[in-house]
Amino acid sequence: MEMNVDVAIIGSGTAGLNAMGQVRKAGKSFVLINGGEAGTTCARVGCMPSKAMIQVAEDFHRKHIFERHAIEGHEQLNLDMVEAMEHVRDMRDIFVDRVLANSTDNLGDEFIEEYAEFVEPGVLKAGNKIIKAKNIVIATGSTPIVPQQWQSLGSLLMTTDTFFEQESFPDSMAVIGLGVIGLELGQSLARMGVEVSGFDMAATIGGLADPQTSEQALQLMQKEFPIYLGHAVSLSREGDKVKVTAGDKELVVDKVLLSMGRRPNLDKLKLENAGVSLDEQGLPKFNNNTMQIEDKNLFIAGDVDGILPILHEAGDDGKIAGYNASHDEIVAFKRKPFLAITFCDPNIVSVGKSYAELDRENTVIGEMKMGPVGRALIMGQNKGIIRVYVDKQTAKVLGATMVTIREENLAHLLAWAIQQELTVFDMLQMPCYHP
Repeated sequence: MEMNVDVAIIGSGTAGLNAMGQVRKAGKSFVLINGGEAGTTCARVGCMPSKAMIQVAEDFHRKHIFERHAIEGHEQLNLDMVEAMEHVRDMRDIFVDRVLANSTDNLGDEFIEEYAEFVEPGVLKAGNKIIKAKNIVIATGSTPIVPQQWQSLGSLLMTTDTFFEQESFPDSMAVIGLGVIGLELGQSLARMGVEVSGFDMAATIGGLADPQTSEQALQLMQKEFPIYLGHAVSLSREGDKVKVTAGDKELVVDKVLLSMGRRPNLDKLKLENAGVSLDEQGLPKFNNNTMQIEDKNLFIAGDVDGILPILHEAGDDGKIAGYNASHDEIVAFKRKPFLAITFCDPNIVSVGKSYAELDRENTVIGEMKMGPVGRALIMGQNKGIIRVYVDKQTAKVLGATMVTIREENLAHLLAWAIQQELTVFDMLQMPCYHP
């Protein structure tokens, strides 16, 4: 069966759905092709089920402050892990159903549930269908990285693809990779009663470059579970358990959570048939402001482009790619300031320019430690630090890194201020409620 459309979109995740929205607005014909499960990475195995688990762990962990607040009986509180994980999956299913109800459930022949591959430039094969498209958007997402030498460990390893399907968790686990996923899920597991050990080859956690926030983050997270940094990790089977070795540290755990990043899903596409050249990472060259691949009628969007695997970035990628794929003139869009939040406790936040990107000679850094902050003290969460970077000459806010409670709120205000190119004096003129 042959189909002719204006735009073919490969992938029905966040980027693909946002691209589809732009194509529909332009009144162009399209198909949305998706191999594997629909429902977006965020809703199925990413930020939404992880937040459900974080909430359970945080609520249970708060029992440790009850005595300070004169609430008695906290010693008798227990967590039913099986029931807790069933709740997480129930939440996950609600999120996925909502995504599908507002997107693919409303499509007819425009939605093709097959893996796509290029036959030649502008021509795709999906199942028994041949699709000829004037423009094509590649939004195939990403997959958790599992090193080849560890794959023989089988079910002793977990990634986010399998983590939320667990009915319960064993007594001990190692978390390899202490970025967003490793910190969020590692801390949650520890708070739910699992003996967790964290490992990362980097010398810092959470991708932090600022030495002050990095030190604070490490000190605070090490109170939750032991962390070992700066050494490559090796894994081997030890009976029905896993032996973990990193430098001179060696331990045996029941299972391992791998959170070492994600790789773009490009292997099934046969991109060589699209006439695209690939770089040393196996990625096509593209313009981040237009999402166009080289000068071809191809566009890329979302985690598959290998830049920022964050939902709002994937959404913006999709909008840009979808707009340009459905209009004759290619438009370059200004990208938003960087914003990344790790929802561990305390939050780890990066906004705008990172410490590594600063011209240190021309930057002033404002710092606030959270120890004496009144409202944080009342909450029993007066820990962490805020560091804000400002240009000495213009007084414009450049960026910030923060390690403290509920900083997602301040992070958004700072991101908006940076996008509006506000100075610290502009910001000081605005209302700020106390406490």
